Amino acid sequence: MPEIMLGSVFVFVGLVALALSLVRHRKTMRAVVWFGLLSSFYGLRLLAEARAFVGVLPPFAMAIREFFIVFLTHVIIIPALMVWYELSTGGIRKLVKIFVIVAAVIAVIGVGVALVTGDNERFLPLNNVLAILFTILIAALNLIPSLSRRYLVIQSRVMAAGTLVLAAMVLQVNLASFLPIQRWSEWEPLAFGIFVLSVGYAAIERVLQTEGKLQSIEQELDVAREIQKSILPERAPTISGLNVAATYYPATSVAGDFYEFVQVDDKHIGFLVADVSGHGVPAALIASMIKVAMHAVKPSAASPSELMSALNRIMTQQLKGQFVTAAYLYLDLEARLMRYAAAGHPPMVRWNKPGDIQRIESNGLLFGVLKETEYPSVEFPLRGGDHFLLYSDGLSETENTAGEQFQAQRMSVVIKQGCEASVERLSETLFRESAAWQPATLPQQDDVTMVLVEVE
Repeated sequence: MPEIMLGSVFVFVGLVALALSLVRHRKTMRAVVWFGLLSSFYGLRLLAEARAFVGVLPPFAMAIREFFIVFLTHVIIIPALMVWYELSTGGIRKLVKIFVIVAAVIAVIGVGVALVTGDNERFLPLNNVLAILFTILIAALNLIPSLSRRYLVIQSRVMAAGTLVLAAMVLQVNLASFLPIQRWSEWEPLAFGIFVLSVGYAAIERVLQTEGKLQSIEQELDVAREIQKSILPERAPTISGLNVAATYYPATSVAGDFYEFVQVDDKHIGFLVADVSGHGVPAALIASMIKVAMHAVKPSAASPSELMSALNRIMTQQLKGQFVTAAYLYLDLEARLMRYAAAGHPPMVRWNKPGDIQRIESNGLLFGVLKETEYPSVEFPLRGGDHFLLYSDGLSETENTAGEQFQAQRMSVVIKQGCEASVERLSETLFRESAAWQPATLPQQDDVTMVLVEVE
């Protein structure tokens, strides 16, 4: 009964570990996979050794029982070695890898010989020697603090104690195969149970530590989010003859999109939208740099070409291999003119009537490619009813299940249908339609920023 009970528990623990690794499916879960196999194999061997359990199974189970036990005895050392391979670092990993190769060779030959000749124990002594050597290695790693700190990924006294208990028992059982001492094999399942509990404790301890770090990171991201909000304009500018709406939807806690209003006076204003390559904190830091750089280039606000060139010179020194796309629109309400330039950015959309939609593209190189770059600009007269839409590619490049982009298939239709609406309402509609364009099961694919301007 103890073998049946413990064997069932170990198989259950192993299956739970394997299921958890499938759900999480990360590189860091490999140790959990091998631990799950180790626990499952050990539990199955205990159940196979319990005649009362095998006796209730179909007759063929009793016929293959001995071979099954031999198979597990040869194979079980491989997941045991792989657990410590994943939990070790440095030169020890290479040594454990050699142990794994040797164990695999012994297992293949031993199981093959047992299957062909019926001699189940010919290669078990080699297996025992390998287990003894490996046990001594693991015991040394856990007993000597300097080795633990240098070669083990997880530093846990509880797991070290459980490992040493199991190591002592494995050493005793395997040495009994060569020395005239009594084999305490009946205590081995208890030692393995202590090891499983210690690993579970270490896992919970690691999870709690990780959760604590994640909570700390979340708090820092909350602060970063508030800081990023503070660098964006608090409200749209209030200028007679203009209606302006700005929409900003980050895909993560902090984003790499940025927009700015450069108001010279009540008749002259510029609008900038920028998109940093990548996501998260690095992109957000670069977006903050653009805010600072905009103060330096404000004297060039009336010339999109000059402003973009100056902004590129400043940003190229700071980007360190990353890139920024940007678009800048300048409106001169006194002279009734608009000027526009961009740096590798999606084309600006302009319309006056529902059927009069234009895509204006006047692009130079992205920021961060060359320090000295010229940016061509275009100039058009302003008319009452003109609309201008600046946006990041998070709006236009959203894809549906067929791989079709929102800009190419749907964006113009939404603008035509909503061109009579207010700029605030049309901005909301564009974002909602873009979000609905992608599969509902996916999160927002990219940061979305829009600046929509209406000339009265």
